[in-house]
Amino acid sequence: MAEVKKIMVAVDESEFSHYALEWALNNLQLYGKDVSLVVLHAQPFIAINSAATMGVTPPELIEVLLNQQKQVSEALLARAKEICAQKNVNVETMVEIGDPKDAICDAAEKMQIDLLVLGNHGYGMVKRALLGSVSSYCVHHAKCPVLVVRKPS
Repeated sequence: MAEVKKIMVAVDESEFSHYALEWALNNLQLYGKDVSLVVLHAQPFIAINSAATMGVTPPELIEVLLNQQKQVSEALLARAKEICAQKNVNVETMVEIGDPKDAICDAAEKMQIDLLVLGNHGYGMVKRALLGSVSSYCVHHAKCPVLVVRKPS
């Protein structure tokens, strides 16, 4: 029996990550018949300042923000499932909470992923320096091969 290859695609709100998912789906046959696809959304921590610990931020606001983040994740993963269903590909979806760079690398290691597929936002050098590059971080820190897919202009 052939070993199942696990491929993970990380998605966010960007068109670039959805292009990476489409690319992976269109090229799954390159990895053989026994492929398991996982779509991950790395949900960042809610950026609430330290005043929240002193009771300045109302708990209701925190709850609203958490619910909003959950809805965003559910919508992103529902869209990913729909894209996969159109290609007749079964997919496992998951959400990890934390800094996306670390959450993606940690999930890939924990799940023993064989290939991590990421989209590239195409930021210039200045934006990349200011915002950081998730794909660049994952290329250097993931414990599996990483494929960065750039959307054609």
